[in-house]
Amino acid sequence: MFVRTTYATGDPATLDEAVQALTTEGRRQLAGEPGFRGAGMFADRELGKLVTGTWWEDEAAMRASADRMEKVRAQVLSSFATTVTVDNWEAAVAARAESVPEGARFRLVRLDLAPSDADSLVDAFENGVLPRLRTMTGFLGGSLLVDRAAGRGAVGTLYADKDSLAASRSPVAALRGEATSRARATLRSLEEFEVVMVESPPPS
Repeated sequence: MFVRTTYATGDPATLDEAVQALTTEGRRQLAGEPGFRGAGMFADRELGKLVTGTWWEDEAAMRASADRMEKVRAQVLSSFATTVTVDNWEAAVAARAESVPEGARFRLVRLDLAPSDADSLVDAFENGVLPRLRTMTGFLGGSLLVDRAAGRGAVGTLYADKDSLAASRSPVAALRGEATSRARATLRSLEEFEVVMVESPPPS
């Protein structure tokens, strides 16, 4: 599968208005797109940051939706966003959560690496990091997204609540160090968010 991410920042006071628009009009538009396979939305209400990810069955479906969704995005984020960054990714490893309770939390890690090391990063996450994450209390799911040509990666992980997210920080820091060393990757950012919505793939 493939994923389009949007990273928007703006006035925290208007973030809820954007969330409302995304979960109504934005969601309605997405549901009608061929190849749409689910979405997630994550917020930092204190700083005014909003991250979304939309899942697509293949790269062709993701790219075919680009122009239509750009218009929708501009409309629903107009009251909030002062900066918007959109990226397209391959979902190299996807262990998606079966269900996400209210109060769940999300951690986002972004990485830089040589394009030739992308497979090493995939192996490190799939066979090293993910099995150990699955043993942690409150872990719900996680995915590794890669842009092989640009030499970039993004890891998103879901936790059941604020306490399990906090408890994971020390052991996950060690895992992160091992994986980045193995894949010769450089950490670009580490952020944590409130989960606003995680939507499973629509019925086929």
